[in-house]
Amino acid sequence: MVILPAIDLQGGRCVRLRQGRAEDATVYSDDPVAMACRWREQGAEQLHVVDLDGAFAGRPAHAGVIEQIVRTSGLAVEVGGGLRTDEAVDDLVRAGVSRAILGTRAWEDPAALERLVARFGGHIAVGIDARDGFVQIRGWVETTGVRATELARRAEAAGVATIIYTDTATDGMLGGPNLTQLDQICATVPQCRIIASGGVSAPEHIRALQALGRDNLYGAIVGKALYDGKTTLAELLAAAG
Repeated sequence: MVILPAIDLQGGRCVRLRQGRAEDATVYSDDPVAMACRWREQGAEQLHVVDLDGAFAGRPAHAGVIEQIVRTSGLAVEVGGGLRTDEAVDDLVRAGVSRAILGTRAWEDPAALERLVARFGGHIAVGIDARDGFVQIRGWVETTGVRATELARRAEAAGVATIIYTDTATDGMLGGPNLTQLDQICATVPQCRIIASGGVSAPEHIRALQALGRDNLYGAIVGKALYDGKTTLAELLAAAG
């Protein structure tokens, strides 16, 4: 499995939110570019970046910082947050990101998702954020009546290669991932690579994910546990094999 350290951007700084609440943020660095390079030096090959201000505003807010991260770190960087237009996606791909993650737009505009996949192929990923199995959108402030598995099927049908699945109830809580939901998502869309997000905070969580035996469980995103020193990237990489 691939381990992706997370960098969440708010006001130009590297922060972590507790269960996605903008008002419950902890600042970990004023220099996200240096943080990205730090993760590379510790063995990361890929990075997960979220433009939190973009997610809440509905338009990218950290384009310059993200371009610097890509150029300086040399990592494969996936980015989500506020990608509500084709232009925003195009700008990211031109900046060199490996995957542009569509969340709200994937839910509300299936035609746009198909169009963007046809244009950008594997550069398009879908982020499914869910609580109790139902999709949440617009920075997790709105819960829809659509099940995560249904949105995953739509993404697979549109040709999406990678899905980032976040269980919002576990995000930032350090209590481990929602294994039941992840297993269900992996089983629902066997043609998609699944990246787990939310609650992954220890080597045993990586081993538990691997124990699901899902060949399409591609990676795991880790944020707060790394920043709080609950575990190290080296420990997680060792557990991932």
